[in-house]
Amino acid sequence: MTVPKPVGRVPQRRNARSNRARILETARRELGRNPDITLEELARLAGVVRRTLFGHFPGRAALLEALAEEASEAIRDAAAAGVKPEEPAERALAYFALSMWPVGDRYRMLLALAQRDLGAERVAGLLEPARDEVTAILERGQRDGVFHAHLPPAVLSAGVEAMTVALLEQVNTGALEDDGTRSAVAMLIAAGVSEKQARAVVEDVAATITAEATAD
Repeated sequence: MTVPKPVGRVPQRRNARSNRARILETARRELGRNPDITLEELARLAGVVRRTLFGHFPGRAALLEALAEEASEAIRDAAAAGVKPEEPAERALAYFALSMWPVGDRYRMLLALAQRDLGAERVAGLLEPARDEVTAILERGQRDGVFHAHLPPAVLSAGVEAMTVALLEQVNTGALEDDGTRSAVAMLIAAGVSEKQARAVVEDVAATITAEATAD
């Protein structure tokens, strides 16, 4: 005997997924503008009733944790996609920086919430996959004589990470506009590449990434 499927269940699930995605998208946008925005206001801006938002996220902590998990997955994916072991170290670092920037830009509102809501340790955990890859690239570049070696790779990686986070924070405040190229150039300079060479490498890698995206 075939049991009929409950009418309307699939559309309801689809609608629930759509509502959740819309709430998260609204939160990414609005929390960057106003970290103190209320969940009620987020619900209104997302076009859902308060009960719907709280059905997905019982409180502010649950919403932020969902954003953090989303960011963590995006960072892992971008870190994996940005690894170019076949490239010279300076190009590999440019590839990685340009691959990661869209993710950092998308979730930069989390930086404003790091200390108060997520905690520095949680944010550090989110950035760990990117930090490990940058450390590996810097170590290879130091070994090949491309990057300066007066700091251990892990320490230099931490410094580059702090600089990138600072640049993202400046984008948050409106003091800086960047599509990722300025940050990538700064990263290469911090690693020991001359400004002229850093600009040339980033410009060439950015053009290559654009061409690859167009081909796909």
